[in-house]
Amino acid sequence: MLFGPILSNAQSKINSPYSRFGIGDVNGREFMYSQQMGGLGAAFTNPYSINIVNPAALAHLEVTSFDLGLEAKSFGLKDASDPDYTNLWSGNMSYMSLAVPLQNKLNDILERKQRPYSVTTAFTLLPYSVVGYDISVVDSTNVDLGTFVRNFSGSGGTFQFMWSNAVRYKDFSFGLNTSYLFGKLNYDKNFILTENPASYVTTFENSHRLNGFRWNAGLLYTLNFDKSEEKEGESDIDKKKMTFGVYGNGSSSINVSSRILETATQFVGLLEVRDTLGMLQEDVETSGTLPAELGFGVQYYHGQKFGIGVNYSQTSWSDFAADFVNNPLKNTSKLSIGGYYRPNYKSVTSYFSRVHYRFGLHYRSIPVEEIQQNQGEVVRDVGLNFGMGFPFFYQRKISHLNLGISAGMKGQGTAIEERYLRFTFSFTFNDDEWFIKRKYN
Repeated sequence: MLFGPILSNAQSKINSPYSRFGIGDVNGREFMYSQQMGGLGAAFTNPYSINIVNPAALAHLEVTSFDLGLEAKSFGLKDASDPDYTNLWSGNMSYMSLAVPLQNKLNDILERKQRPYSVTTAFTLLPYSVVGYDISVVDSTNVDLGTFVRNFSGSGGTFQFMWSNAVRYKDFSFGLNTSYLFGKLNYDKNFILTENPASYVTTFENSHRLNGFRWNAGLLYTLNFDKSEEKEGESDIDKKKMTFGVYGNGSSSINVSSRILETATQFVGLLEVRDTLGMLQEDVETSGTLPAELGFGVQYYHGQKFGIGVNYSQTSWSDFAADFVNNPLKNTSKLSIGGYYRPNYKSVTSYFSRVHYRFGLHYRSIPVEEIQQNQGEVVRDVGLNFGMGFPFFYQRKISHLNLGISAGMKGQGTAIEERYLRFTFSFTFNDDEWFIKRKYN
C-alpha cells in the first residue's frame, strides 16, 4: 500500500459529532466532478473522466486517465446550549485513481474499423470513512461528587484500495469493483472532577483495527438517438443519448482487532503524571458486517452542450454489526439531482465557452443510532453544489482542472446542527498513447 500512509497522514481532521456513529462519516465513491453535480454516478459516463460509483461506466473511458482530488472544508457546530457556531477548518487529499482502457481508439481510427466492445481497468485509493469529534458534557447531578465533566473524543478512519474492471459490448456495459478495506478507529472517554483539580483522571482508550474485502457491481445501458446519423470515429461525448444505470452490493464481513487501555493522569502544577492502570483488552479478534447498497439513476446528454441526471441510492445500515457499536443504526438513502452546461466546446475565440459549468443538489440521511429517544428523528444532510471544469493541454493532450464548492447543513432542527462549506479541487490528466500500434514502412 504505497499511498496508504500518504492518505492516512493527510486524513481530514474533522469535529463532527455525527461521525461517532458506526465506523464514522462514510464517504461516497464520487470524484470531484461528480460531487459538483450533486453526486451523479449511477448513469454518468464520459470518455475523459473516471467513474467508479457504477463501475460499468468505466467501459466508456477512451483515454488513459489519472485523477487526483483535494479538498478544504469549514465546519460550524451549534447545540442547544450555545446559539453561536464554532468553526473549524480542515483539508486533505481525497483520492487518487488511474484508469487504463485495454484498447486504444486511435488504432481503430487508423485502421478504419469500429470495435463493438471495449475493456477498461482502474486502480483507486480513497477513504471509506472518517471519525473526528470532541464532546464535553458538564454534569452536577451527583451531590457527593459535585460538578464533573465527561469527555468523549474520536479519531481515525478507514480506506479502500480498489481494483475496477469493466467491459462494454455495443450499448451494454458491466463493471465490478473489488476492494480491500483497512484502517484504525480510536475512541477515548474520561471523567474529570472539576472541584478537585488534584484528583486522578481515568481515561479509557479504545482502538479498533479493521480490514476486509468488499465488492460492488454495476450495469449500464446506453440509448443512442439518431443512430443513422453517427459518423465514423465520432466520440460518445458528441452524441445525443440517454443512459440508465444500476449498481449495488450485498453485505460483507470485516475483521476487527480491538484494544482497550485504562490509564490514570494527575496534574501536579504544570507536571503531568500518567500511569497505566491496566490493559482491559489486547488484540481481541472479532468480526463485523458492512451493509448492502443499491443505487440507480438516469442521465440525458445533449451532446457536449448540456446534460442532466438523477440518482437514488439506499444503504442498509441496520444490518451493520460490530462489537464496539452498541446500538443498531438506521437505514439511509441519498438523492442527487444535477448536470452540466458547456456553451461551445469548439469555440476558438472564447476560452470560457469551452468550460464545463456544473450544478447539483444532494439530500441524504445519516445512519444515527436507532434508540428509543430518536426513533422518529431523521438526521439529514442537504447541500447545494457548483463547479467548473477547465480544459487545458498537458503533453499535447486535453486534461481538466475541476474547481467546486458545496454548502450544506447536517441535522437541521435537531439538538446538534452542523453547517459546512467545502471547496474541492481535482486534476485529471489524460493520455491516448498507451497501447497504440506503431507502424513502420
